[in-house]
Amino acid sequence: MNPIEWTTKQWSQNFIADYKPYNFVDGEGVRCSLYVSGCPFACKGCYNKAAQSFSYGTLYTKEVEEQIIEDLSADYCQGLTLLGGEPFLNTDVTIPLSKRVKNTFGDTKDIWSWSGYTYEEILASSQDKRELLDTIDVLVDGRFVLDQFDLGLDFRGSKNQRIIDVQSSLKKKKVVLWKQGGYK
Repeated sequence: MNPIEWTTKQWSQNFIADYKPYNFVDGEGVRCSLYVSGCPFACKGCYNKAAQSFSYGTLYTKEVEEQIIEDLSADYCQGLTLLGGEPFLNTDVTIPLSKRVKNTFGDTKDIWSWSGYTYEEILASSQDKRELLDTIDVLVDGRFVLDQFDLGLDFRGSKNQRIIDVQSSLKKKKVVLWKQGGYK
C-alpha cells in the first residue's frame, strides 16, 4: 500500500512511546517532546525502533496533555516537538494537542515535527495530515536512509531529509527551507 493512503484510523491506537520535557535535541532551543507510537515506514537503522509498534508505550491521556501545556508555559521553553513513531499517522493525538498549543500560546511557542513523509506526500494525503501540517512551524521530512546517515547534520539523520519552514512554504506554495537552508 502507498504511504499516502495510510490513515490514522487504520493504524493509530493513540499510544505514546514517551514524553520528555525540557530537552535540547529535538529542535531549536529548549523543547517539550512528544514521541507518538507507531510507524509503518520501519526505516532501516531507525533510532527509535521500539516506537514503530502502534501499541508500544502508554495511552495518551488528558493528564499527559495538561502536563505538556503546563511544561510549555515555562518562559525558557521554546516549543513543542512531535516525533515518534509517525506524528502524521497519530493525528487523533497530534492535531488537538497542536491546536491547543497554538490557541494557548499563539506564536510565542513553535511546533516542530519529524516525519517519514515528505512535505509533498503530506500535501497529497488525507485531510487530517494537511490539518496537522497547518499547525506545524518546522518539519523535518523524509524517511531516514541509512546509506545517507551523517552525524554532522543539524536536526536530521540522513542527507535526504530537509528542514522545512512550513508556514512560509504553505504561503509561497513551494518548499522553503528553514533558515533559508543555512544549516548543516
